[in-house]
Amino acid sequence: MNEYDSNRIYDTVKKIGYLKTNDYLSADCYLLNTCHIRDKSKEKVYDEIGRVRKNYKNKKKPIVIIAGCVAQAESGEMIKREPYIDIVIGPQSYHKINNIIENFTFRKKEELTEFDTEDKFNYLDKIQNNDSSVSSFLTVQEGCDKFCSFCVVPYTRGPEYSRPFKKIIDEAEHLVRNGTREITLLGQNVNAYNYKDEQKSYKLSDLIFELDKIKELCRIRYTTSHPRDMSEDLIECYSSSKKLMPFIHLPIQSGSNKILKLMNRNHKVEKYLDIYKSIKQINNKVEFSSDFIVGFPGEMDCDFSDTMNLVKEIKFINSYSFIFSPRPGTPASKFKPIDKEIAKERLLNIQSELEGHQIKKNKSLFGSSIEVLVENKLKNQDKYFGRNIFLNSVIFEGDEKVVGKLVNVKVEKINRNTLFGKIDQNKNMRAA
Repeated sequence: MNEYDSNRIYDTVKKIGYLKTNDYLSADCYLLNTCHIRDKSKEKVYDEIGRVRKNYKNKKKPIVIIAGCVAQAESGEMIKREPYIDIVIGPQSYHKINNIIENFTFRKKEELTEFDTEDKFNYLDKIQNNDSSVSSFLTVQEGCDKFCSFCVVPYTRGPEYSRPFKKIIDEAEHLVRNGTREITLLGQNVNAYNYKDEQKSYKLSDLIFELDKIKELCRIRYTTSHPRDMSEDLIECYSSSKKLMPFIHLPIQSGSNKILKLMNRNHKVEKYLDIYKSIKQINNKVEFSSDFIVGFPGEMDCDFSDTMNLVKEIKFINSYSFIFSPRPGTPASKFKPIDKEIAKERLLNIQSELEGHQIKKNKSLFGSSIEVLVENKLKNQDKYFGRNIFLNSVIFEGDEKVVGKLVNVKVEKINRNTLFGKIDQNKNMRAA
């Protein structure tokens, strides 16, 4: 979502004459879009600002803007800790950025952290999304009403908000005209999408089926989903949608019901398994990935064992796992932490198990011909990059005419994260 937001910020500031530069020291405005999901992400902000300050020591100071969730959560603290920062602007105030920049004076710091989600999207909907990537992101929902005990999203992105159905479809059609062939629908709780107009109520499944109708669009994905919002109509999409990819990122965080309760996830492992089995029953090709937090306060050996058993049962093909990182202001930040060394050992164990399933899946593709959507040419190489239906990175030899097209690639080499091969001449290439 930060990538989508950054693109939309750029579409906005172009209206007042600002252009991107690759020359670091020529910028007269420096904007850093931030994430607050883990403490390490926050600290990177200060490291980066320190680098900017050092590089501009003998040059005219640029306007320094911190945007995103760190700005929302710690606006006042940031300016006190790092006076080099001029403006902090939360993710629901991006529609105000042009006015702030145009009227900025170095004599006064600026903080914009109101939750103006509807006003923001009403403003951005009037500015064309000029992303011309083969694979593009499209935000359909923001915010969260779940209040998991470890998560800052309700405090940094605000309550759940669903964009108007027609505005989303209009933006998708514009992206496709620009060359997009794959759209990933975004939301902090993307499957909680629920927009009502005077005629009907729209859900994520309605978006998927409407996007199915766009002829030049080849692929549809969505992220990130919550088990509580995996409705029957959405599950049915894996059987009836022609363009929805057979890969779902469905975070569970823990395989222990006790820990899920402490996390305030409001679902049980059994519910998650029911979803998994329902999807696999209607489309056995669908593969799963997930998120895992290990070392959560209160996690005992038996709880971690439950998580490992879940991993072994579902065999996730690509997942993210982290040691619990307490976020200021969340209920879990007040819970008693477990021993750090135990948490580190558990992280190594789960990552080893997850990587084993990922490698096994990749090995199963060795020697096969897989469909790849080609996104771009690699820098300084005569090789091209794309992704298969399961979101694996694929690198192969080709030429410019394959960019933006679906090609069949025969897999000749694999590693944990990437598949390597060459275009399968025995399969026909079709235009995307």
